[in-house]
Amino acid sequence: MSVGLLLVSHSARLAEGTVELAREMAPDVVLESGAGDGEGGLGTSLEVVQDALGRALPRADGVVVLADLGSAVLTVETALELDDELAGRVRLADAPFVEGAVAAAVAAQQGAGLDAVLAAAEGAGAPAAPTAPAPAATPETAAGAGEAVSARVVIRNPLGLHARPAAVVARAAAAFGGPVTLQGVDATSVLQLMALGTAAGTEVEVSARGADARDAVDTVVGLIEGGFGEV
Repeated sequence: MSVGLLLVSHSARLAEGTVELAREMAPDVVLESGAGDGEGGLGTSLEVVQDALGRALPRADGVVVLADLGSAVLTVETALELDDELAGRVRLADAPFVEGAVAAAVAAQQGAGLDAVLAAAEGAGAPAAPTAPAPAATPETAAGAGEAVSARVVIRNPLGLHARPAAVVARAAAAFGGPVTLQGVDATSVLQLMALGTAAGTEVEVSARGADARDAVDTVVGLIEGGFGEV
């Protein structure tokens, strides 16, 4: 199921900038702006939102909408109330505008369904839960879980693990079945990776567990060593 995003803001510039940021991390996701009052000013417009939904829905199975302020929320809710057919395909997120858009876009890029993309948006404003230590392996679980694999690698790109590289790592980590971490945080989460504030020259630890652990670690380490095309 492909999921698109609609960003509804009082400011067309804010929405377009957020779309640009999200697109950098999720190039295959349908991203639309439904911002401004329709006449070039600040505000929201029912017609603008309806037109944006009309552009997004033919290209996606479902759409998650993010709105910046209360009146934008009311505009979206009005659009949904006026068209009963939207109920199963469009969901309005209660989420921080920029962080929620980034998290939702990456989840959609990874192939998540409508509910999961909505949850990613709404979870973006919550503090990251501490990573629980992996349970000790037992003879019954060791074969299925696989041994933990880790490696250390130095961040090479000049700007460190900023938005685009973080998205590349997150997409790569999500392709593997088992858990993958970087410096102890979930490597499939762009926001957690960015929150590390990892600068160029910093050594980080990549860890994974599961049948594909070695491939997962090698893949992430290879991306970092390659400098994400920035060196």
